[in-house]
Amino acid sequence: MPHATTETSARAPLAPVFSGYADVNGITLYHEIYGQGEPLVLLHGGLMTIGEMSTLLESFAKTHKVIAVELQGHGRTADTDRPLAFATMGDDIAGLLDQLNIPQADIVGLSLGAAVGLRTAIQHPEKVRRLVVISSPYAKSGWYPEAQKGMGQVGAAMAGNMMQTPTGKFSKQWPEPQRFPQFLDKMGKMMGASYDWSADVKKLPMPVMLVFADNDSVSQKHIAEFFALLGGGVKEPGWQNTQLSKSRLAIVPGYSHYNFVSAPELAPIIDKHLADPLTNPPAGAAAASQAAPERTKSNSGLSGCFSTLLFVV
Repeated sequence: MPHATTETSARAPLAPVFSGYADVNGITLYHEIYGQGEPLVLLHGGLMTIGEMSTLLESFAKTHKVIAVELQGHGRTADTDRPLAFATMGDDIAGLLDQLNIPQADIVGLSLGAAVGLRTAIQHPEKVRRLVVISSPYAKSGWYPEAQKGMGQVGAAMAGNMMQTPTGKFSKQWPEPQRFPQFLDKMGKMMGASYDWSADVKKLPMPVMLVFADNDSVSQKHIAEFFALLGGGVKEPGWQNTQLSKSRLAIVPGYSHYNFVSAPELAPIIDKHLADPLTNPPAGAAAASQAAPERTKSNSGLSGCFSTLLFVV
């Protein structure tokens, strides 16, 4: 099952400035707030909780107001009779931002959380300033066959083993702890269902960063296709980088889907993206291109020669 590792930071946890619940979209959504600055929503992977995201959370909280969320049926957000769906959880995030009086925020999600963040961006694009997708495809076919098989096998029969996950442990504190096996059935049904959001991804207006491990559970072919849907890697950017796409792609070596959240390289890569003026709306790469000085014919020719030289060497 492609959900992230349960490893946590060895350092003492950062204390939130707020922790509590919000009645959103038919569930009681647990969330914590850390730091100050531009708002950033942080979404965990499958069967994880906020605690397993501590390395990213502590880094982001230095420069952002981080809203860390526990999704439906995860951690302290108890499952209910409400069906489990990516789209519904995407609406949860938009509803939480409304309750917090935050008109727009960056969203960073891992695995399951990245799929929820992607749905939030698709369904509520006006609320998402920038989106960071970590280790999640835009279609079920992007997972390797072994991963798809594992996801489809998640169910109540695995409840005994899954009680050792962070969410399994927290389920004992739910108002109805007996719901945990039923929740696993819902998880398996959701993850086993086919989906393809490629048409929606093409229309995303905000800068998107994709981050994957070099040995991820998502195929490299799919990753390249995902980046291309966002306008990345489809043309030569020009000698002066005046045609850079507003989206970004990072492949981090030496990790798999299951230990990627522990990668110390992950937070600095995302921090750099969030600080990049080319990914800060409304400027963006397109505006930078328009603002660049016009080049004469001789300059254009020089650009072409320089590009050719780069390919030769």
